[in-house]
Amino acid sequence: MIQTIDNYAMTQGDRVVYDVLGEQHTYADLKHDSDALAAYIDTLGLADKAPVMVFTGQDYEAIMTFVGLTKSGHAYIPVDINSAEERLTSILEIAQPAAVIAVDPLPIEIDAVPVITPEKLAEVVQNDVTYNLDHMVTDDDNYYIIFTSGTTGKPKGVQISHKNLLSFTNWMLSAEAFDISQQPQMLAQPPYSFDLSVMYWAPTLAMGGTLYALPRHVVESFKELFKVLPELPIEVWTSTPSFADMAMLSDEFDAEHMPNIKYFYFDGEELTVGTAQKLRERFPDARIVNAYGPTEATVALSAVAITDEMLEKAERLPIGYPKPDSPTYIMDVDGTVLPHGEQGEIIVAGPAVSKGYLNNPEKTEEAFFEFDGQPAYHTGDVGSMDDDNLLHYGGRMDFQIKFNGYRIELEEVSHVLNLSDMVESAVAVPRYNDQHKVQQLLAYVVPKPGLLEQYEKPLKLTQAIKESLSDEMMPYMMPSRFIYRELLPLTPNGKVDIKALIAEVNGS
Repeated sequence: MIQTIDNYAMTQGDRVVYDVLGEQHTYADLKHDSDALAAYIDTLGLADKAPVMVFTGQDYEAIMTFVGLTKSGHAYIPVDINSAEERLTSILEIAQPAAVIAVDPLPIEIDAVPVITPEKLAEVVQNDVTYNLDHMVTDDDNYYIIFTSGTTGKPKGVQISHKNLLSFTNWMLSAEAFDISQQPQMLAQPPYSFDLSVMYWAPTLAMGGTLYALPRHVVESFKELFKVLPELPIEVWTSTPSFADMAMLSDEFDAEHMPNIKYFYFDGEELTVGTAQKLRERFPDARIVNAYGPTEATVALSAVAITDEMLEKAERLPIGYPKPDSPTYIMDVDGTVLPHGEQGEIIVAGPAVSKGYLNNPEKTEEAFFEFDGQPAYHTGDVGSMDDDNLLHYGGRMDFQIKFNGYRIELEEVSHVLNLSDMVESAVAVPRYNDQHKVQQLLAYVVPKPGLLEQYEKPLKLTQAIKESLSDEMMPYMMPSRFIYRELLPLTPNGKVDIKALIAEVNGS
């Protein structure tokens, strides 16, 4: 990976590799600055192969620092600038990094290990250095370690090796679904602490393209976001479906105002038929790619280009054809591989599967195992495989609730709510009683524009939505109360913030 990136400094040194709102850096800059940083890191006497935490936003210095660390033989742990202090402290405790590079100022004091401040980093990259790539990250060495948010307990650091990364990147470059061109022009919006970011930076740097970064302050302001987006000459849009839904709040998010967009790559959460249909209407000639995979299997293990036929069926969209080098199975609780058409847990094997969680042997043993002589991982996702070897998603195993004697899949309820023509987006949220048993099922709903006014009272709109779904949803699954919002809250990664809604409903 690093030799490929460095080579572009020789063959297309003046080409822009990173553009932040017009501030540009070239491939020659990237090589110069990362060489200087790698040489400086070598002087710190850090333990061999020890990981280094990088506290950063969508800055050019983020990519430069990652490349510099890889050259010097160290894995990097990206931590986003929007992280809570508690999360920072947890990651420091668990990862025990050999050093911290603060691309942006740290919110906490760190005394236990060397800290390279933003000022020091700016000073270091002024040095002109001839750097030899004789001890860089390679093969089974950790390339990066991403800490997942974790639904409960402490975050887990997923170790991704150079070998894992190559398995993913080479698949992206060759897979028909992605159809990546030479020197792609890609949006860089998901934060680097979210492994969806690898879906934009890895293929872009491997193919000598340009990354167009959206800093967090732009994403958080509709006014700024809708002003900046049409100015970006991006060809490939990579995000969660929820972030695309947010972009579609602007009438100017369409092919007329952004004619360069030819591809949408989605991963990180479920792509609904509604979101895909709206995108197809706005960008009729663009390719919409639905990808699926856990962080533990290196970003994505399957992908498919969504067809008009898939959209017309108005069912859940398929989540892709598995990578050729990543055998994917549907298993029952006893570990038996199920035949096509039957639902079970999605299990992935092969060279993209992580070696496990950093400094967490107990959780590693729970989730990772060996199958047919290859490393394998329990995704915790329910799915099925059809006769065409196309994977279909059936929700999270741990997103099931017991309500009035019925076992209900929350994501299934959300999915059906989104089928209504009256709903822009929706999620189902449980309310618990003192014994932590589900007392009530609620729906947070963003209705289609103008509907609330049209129906005068929210209750009448609720009745109309329920009526529109009477043939789609079993009565015991229907939420008893609908709460209407203009927009659903998003996490820094661009996913719908279910935890925040659950906390709001339960007063915690």
